[in-house]
Amino acid sequence: MLSGVENHSLPRAAAFFDLDKTVIAKSSTLTFSKSFYQGGLISRRAALRTAYAQFVFLAGGLDHDQMERMREYLSALCRGWNVQQVREIVAETLHELIDPIIYDEAASLIEEHHTAGRDVVIVSTSGAEVVEPIGELLGADRVVATRMVVGEDGCFTGEVEYYAYGPTKAEAIKELAASEGYDLDRCYAYSDSVTDLPMLRTVGHPHAVNPDRALRREALAHGWPVLEFRRPVPLKKRLPALSVPPRPALVAAAAVAAAGATAGLVWYASKRRRTA
Repeated sequence: MLSGVENHSLPRAAAFFDLDKTVIAKSSTLTFSKSFYQGGLISRRAALRTAYAQFVFLAGGLDHDQMERMREYLSALCRGWNVQQVREIVAETLHELIDPIIYDEAASLIEEHHTAGRDVVIVSTSGAEVVEPIGELLGADRVVATRMVVGEDGCFTGEVEYYAYGPTKAEAIKELAASEGYDLDRCYAYSDSVTDLPMLRTVGHPHAVNPDRALRREALAHGWPVLEFRRPVPLKKRLPALSVPPRPALVAAAAVAAAGATAGLVWYASKRRRTA
């Protein structure tokens, strides 16, 4: 159970959410593979490969070595993709693909944190081109994701500028805490993967959500709450029950890689404050 409304005489606090299998029921980037295939960005073979990666991810997640191989594959795959085209494809298919797979329990938690006066930050290893619009859909205040290099021609070079994974997630959270005045001891974090242990250990209230076996062991050893999210419900079906209106997620956009948008690479966009 979350604590009540924040006392605004105290330092600010935030809730940090991993995205895939924590807030939504699938991999955000892999979910768009069919759309990228239909848009001519990837071949049928690449689309099938990402579909298989989605299956592996859902069956048990990807370990560190698998994530590294996927990152290298996607970096090469996205080389030459036009950034604007990627953004348009994501915008056109966002509600069709993502809205139906948002966990009802996660959406309720986001509402509760906002009601209590805490910021909500999505911290994901998926690409900013995917994570930013999902963050806006969820009403998040900020987004942390992987950043890819974009050439002067407006296309991805295939190089990773910032990889939001493992310890770098924890570093990003500490930077946000310093810039936004968050008291990390009063902050919350949620993730399904043992690779996010650095992020979970950074805050005073870590939670394991649908955890893999390794994270479940860690959570039980440290007495962290273990949450099971099982009910994906479209947000439009939840609208009558919303306690607070969605708040737009504003992020400092840096051009990012669609490879992340295809399978788990991602960008880092954070640091633009929400406007009224």
